Amino acid sequence: MSDQKRPADVYEDSGARLPLPNREDLDGAALKIFDKLMDPKGGSLVGLKGPGGLRLHSPRAAEAAQPLNAYFRSGEPFDGQILEITILITARELNNRFEWAAHERSARNVGISQDVIDIVKYRKPLDGASDSQAAIIQFGRELFRDWKVTPETFATARNLFGDRQLVDIVSLMGQYAATAVLLTSFDIQLHDGEENILPLP
Repeated sequence: MSDQKRPADVYEDSGARLPLPNREDLDGAALKIFDKLMDPKGGSLVGLKGPGGLRLHSPRAAEAAQPLNAYFRSGEPFDGQILEITILITARELNNRFEWAAHERSARNVGISQDVIDIVKYRKPLDGASDSQAAIIQFGRELFRDWKVTPETFATARNLFGDRQLVDIVSLMGQYAATAVLLTSFDIQLHDGEENILPLP
């Protein structure tokens, strides 16, 4: 597992405060979600031992989460680099080590340099990030630290991305903030063999 002992209230099978969902308890769309999460080629970064498995304890919530997630991953709203830098800044500002561990790898896989990843990870100045990366990082830092975004930061992001794409970026931040809340509440642990690579306070 990770670099620390598993808490007493965490289930061995799931690595969280809820056990893995039982396939026999599901039907319809929830059953299809379960099978997709179990499929190594199903598109999930962490399979059933992650937010998807937790959500299946409320099948309707799991079903409701699918269309927005599919939209963001379709490539229609933005490319993989914008997707991953948006997820990273959200995970970092909310100090979610599980979300970070899954998406640091994904960020590298879509071509985000380790230098830019480290700007987010270690909360460094934005030097070396592209204009679009810097705009998203600054937007996320203000949003999650101050719960407001300055007019200057908003104008920069709007000029770069336009109205529709900016709404999509902020919606993605909101979706991954909700996921971070889920993961934190149910104290999901890093998978076996993973180390905590996120510097936490």
